[in-house]
Amino acid sequence: MPKAPEDVKDGDLAADYRAAGFGGTLGMPRNPALLVIDMCLAYLAEDAPLYAGIEAERANIRRLLAAFRAAGRPVVHTRVEYMPGGADGGLFFRKVAALACFERGNPLACWPDDLAPKVGEVIVTKQYASAFFGTSLASTLTAMGIDGVMITGVSTSGCVRASTLDALQNGFLPIVVEDACGDRDRAVHDANIFDLQAKYADLATTDAVIAELDKTEPGGTEPGGTALDGTELDRAGEKTA
Repeated sequence: MPKAPEDVKDGDLAADYRAAGFGGTLGMPRNPALLVIDMCLAYLAEDAPLYAGIEAERANIRRLLAAFRAAGRPVVHTRVEYMPGGADGGLFFRKVAALACFERGNPLACWPDDLAPKVGEVIVTKQYASAFFGTSLASTLTAMGIDGVMITGVSTSGCVRASTLDALQNGFLPIVVEDACGDRDRAVHDANIFDLQAKYADLATTDAVIAELDKTEPGGTEPGGTALDGTELDRAGEKTA
């Protein structure tokens, strides 16, 4: 008979899940890409409705970006954009009023300078939580020979979680970089990290990921970004001249 939540002490929860057969290990991908999910001003500006207070996680994403670029490894950024009024966001836009931050032209949808894509890095524009849903990301990763994604960004309970599930379901090893993902509330973050590790992904720290990349030869790119259709974009996601 399943245990009621009050019958499982906090310290015993992981052991209880392991005993039930959860929490297996997938292993590290051989050719990973860094996936940076929705790290825009909507989550980083203190006066924004989605502000998450994730400065430590932001710093870790900066470190990961530098490491992946130096190692010549692929980096993928996601951004959200809706037409005015949000008709292309369907029920999701109706459900979450704060998504109005991402209507076309809203400056809150821009990347901050320290997290902006560089030329040659893939930019995925999406309308829903998962980076894979309604986009060609899976096909792009396959064409690049990518077998797994190091997942970072916001929010752990929303777009990070949805993208992790879809990475797994599309056959890409999902590694959630737990100290480079964030949410509005630490308890919500922790609960989702626990559940993702139990059922859908492996976890890693920023230090562990960088240690793996340090074994590769250095590379590099220049400032800017490239949409899935090959269009060059600036940090606001707009087409460059």
